[in-house]
Formats: sequence, structure tokens, C-alpha cells
Amino acid sequence: MEQRVGLNLLYAQTVSDIERGWILVTKEQHRQLKSLQEKVSKKEFIRLAQTLKYYGYLKFEPCVTDFPEKGCQVIVSAGNSELNFQVRLPSDQIKEGSFKVTRMRCWRVTSSVPTSTGPPGSSPGKAEVKLELAFEYLMSKDRLQWVTITSPQAIMLSICLQSMVDELMVKKSGGSIRKMFRRRANGALRRSDSQQAVKSPPLLDSPDASREPVLKLSSKLTSVSLRGIGHAGSASEPGASGFHGNYAFEGIGDEDL
Repeated sequence: MEQRVGLNLLYAQTVSDIERGWILVTKEQHRQLKSLQEKVSKKEFIRLAQTLKYYGYLKFEPCVTDFPEKGCQVIVSAGNSELNFQVRLPSDQIKEGSFKVTRMRCWRVTSSVPTSTGPPGSSPGKAEVKLELAFEYLMSKDRLQWVTITSPQAIMLSICLQSMVDELMVKKSGGSIRKMFRRRANGALRRSDSQQAVKSPPLLDSPDASREPVLKLSSKLTSVSLRGIGHAGSASEPGASGFHGNYAFEGIGDEDL
């Protein structure tokens, strides 16, 4: 915020996010922000905005998830080392919950082309590729479950997850985020920079399509019926990008839930 151009860009982005409702504000906070705008106090405006909910999150287009029920409409936001879900249930009830990056053991992006359902002899139309991001999440001390997001922006979601993992690992190893971005901009960032002094992730189990529905959830999301992604190809099959092991994955105890 010390450079005028950067400050102006950050200020314009923050104002836009607030106007779109991507950053949540109360009436009192809105009044304070309005007062700072009138005084043209851009630094103070941004500092106040940084304390607000969802500041700095990247919001994605509405998509579909199997969490907490199959076929739910969801708006996913990425930021603060988590994926935030705002889910519209089939009953039109809106629920919200967050998935911490440190509890994702791995994730992967898969693609598939739906089979044509046209009448016999008809010329096939242009098939639309379906992209899915699936991650394995530590729901409790000894229970991992797969959560699947069907979205054209699945690849961007995967990139956001990897960026958040990289930042966590640089911080854990005592490095500097600013230096990491500088090395990345210069093309000198190596994989080891974000994985220094970190043990390899555990061996990855193949998704199990026969997993039973799960009832227990977080305090914010209930009535879960999670399914695996056994229908997707393995890492060696066409259409599968392979697993992304998460070096920031952390085990938890039931007392942490």
C-alpha cells in the first residue's frame, strides 16, 4: 500500500467487491467505510475492509456439488486457506460451511464428455466437456470423505488450492511470501521452495464409490450424503489430471472438531 498505483488498484478492487456483496459489511461498517471514502482515506478504508468477512476471497461462478447432497447448487469462494461453500439445498434453504486446506489430504481435476442422447442416425452435436474438482477431506479424526465440485472453473479452483498450499508451506518453513512471489515471477521458484523440511504425503487411496452415506457433519452443514468419485478415471487414464498430494495436510483429533 506504499505505492500510489498499487494503493489505487487495491482500493478500486475493494470497493468493487463490497458493492457486489463479495465482502460482507454491517450497517455500521458500511457507515464507517462511507465516511472514509468521503475523506479520501484510502489506506484506512482498506485496513478496515481487511477486517471484514470474505476480504481477499476469490468468488467463483455458481456450480454444482454433491455436498451436503447430490446436485446442490453452490457458490465457492477461495481465500484465507479455505474453500467456502454457500450451498442452496433442494429445499431452497441456504447453508454455509468452510473446508480448510490443511484438512484436504489430496485433490484432483477430472474431465469427461457426456454421451450423446440424440435419436439414432442424427448427427452428433458438439459435446461439452464436464470438469470436476474432487478433494478428500478429513471430516473427523479417522474419517476421510470425498467432496466433488462440478464447474467449468475446476482448473482455476485447483490452481487456487495449490497457491494456498504453497503459501502455507513457505510460512511453515520460515520463508517469505514476498520472496516466493519474486522467485515465481523470475521463473526461479522450485517445488522444493514450498516443501522444505516437509515429509512426503501419505500414500493415496483410490476413491471408493461404494462408501456409505454419512450423517454427521460440521455444525453448519447437516444431512450429508457424500459420494466418492469412483466414476472418474484414475491418474493414468485419459481425462484425469492425477492426484495433487497436499503437503500442508494436518491430522486432527476429535477435540479439534
